[in-house]
Amino acid sequence: MAPVKKGIIERLNAGEVVIGDGGFVFALEKRGYVKAGPWTPEAAFTHPEAVRQLHREFLRAGANVMQTFTFYASDDKLENRGQSLKISGAQINEAACDLAREVANEGDALVAGGVCQTPSYLSCKSETEVKAIFKKQLEVFIKKNVDFLIAEYFEHVEEAEWAVQVLKTSGKPVAASMCIGPEGDLHGVSPGECAARLVKAGAQIVGVNCHFDPMTCVRAVKMMKDGVERAGLKAHYMVQPLAYHTPDCSCQGFIDLPEFPFALEPRILTRWDMHKYAREAYKVGIRFIGGCCGFEPYHIRAVAEELASERGFLPAATEKHGLWGSGLEMHTKPWVRARARRDYWEQIHPASGRPKCASMSTPEGWGVTKGHADLLQHKEATSTQEMKHLLEMQKKAKMSS
Repeated sequence: MAPVKKGIIERLNAGEVVIGDGGFVFALEKRGYVKAGPWTPEAAFTHPEAVRQLHREFLRAGANVMQTFTFYASDDKLENRGQSLKISGAQINEAACDLAREVANEGDALVAGGVCQTPSYLSCKSETEVKAIFKKQLEVFIKKNVDFLIAEYFEHVEEAEWAVQVLKTSGKPVAASMCIGPEGDLHGVSPGECAARLVKAGAQIVGVNCHFDPMTCVRAVKMMKDGVERAGLKAHYMVQPLAYHTPDCSCQGFIDLPEFPFALEPRILTRWDMHKYAREAYKVGIRFIGGCCGFEPYHIRAVAEELASERGFLPAATEKHGLWGSGLEMHTKPWVRARARRDYWEQIHPASGRPKCASMSTPEGWGVTKGHADLLQHKEATSTQEMKHLLEMQKKAKMSS
């Protein structure tokens, strides 16, 4: 029999660094297995080999959490705005659990079942209706016996609380991660208050994911930590940010940027940026450190290499990566060999190669959130009339910005 793995809370209680995986949705969209727009994870069912391979790459890079590819795998999202997959949420969730478990068993990794925000909440459905969606996904996670649960990518703390309350009924450890920055959720609830409410709802790990760059997310989690401690509560902390620089983002994060989602590449963080991120996250007391949209396995490898002394080992993928560029000593060109040193890469200021581009953008900032008519969701495809209205709204937003 294989040795029993330590659980997520046992690892965090012992002060271990837990490294999450990266952004499957964006990574698989670039590889041709996810459709931008709906961003749904049917590839777990239709193209399991692609999902399995990405899990393996993150495991090799140093991740010891394999998160099920179940982002937006609720039935209300799978049939939203004209999408008709003829695949149920249960089928996708089950396939995703099997793939994550298969790869996790190849190393010392845990499987985390994940749920996220729903179209039903944006459409002002009742607490009972929204919780029923989470319960349906939870049934699969219990059946497949995932190791712990993550409620992630929530813009509104109320919906995140509902998710945590449902997941907590499983008896498994629950993490809660919101897609917010230092300004708080989309109704103005501060990161500290969000975190305290989530801990009271039953989350043992709290933090943020997506929407903002690593340093912004670390700052938001530090605010969460302060809020939890002020409330006299205890928790562990997690961070899984974007791999994009977002200094110009407002409360809504990167989805307000005009480059979202098809022209974000100039903003990608280097592996050396990831070293700085990992160290800063560790310094403020975060021990569950991973990534979200834009993260590729080499980014996670950089996180694992930066924290190798704390973890006690390097990831398997370091076999093909000389630390701090040392592999360049083998290069044929002498000027490239001269770059085989840490101080060179720590001090690099990469150019974009785009002389006609600005360094920052102006977020569109429509300012709509739950309760606004434009966020009401439906099964039918977006109509021509709706598109006309959206273009008018876009024109007004650009004029006001």
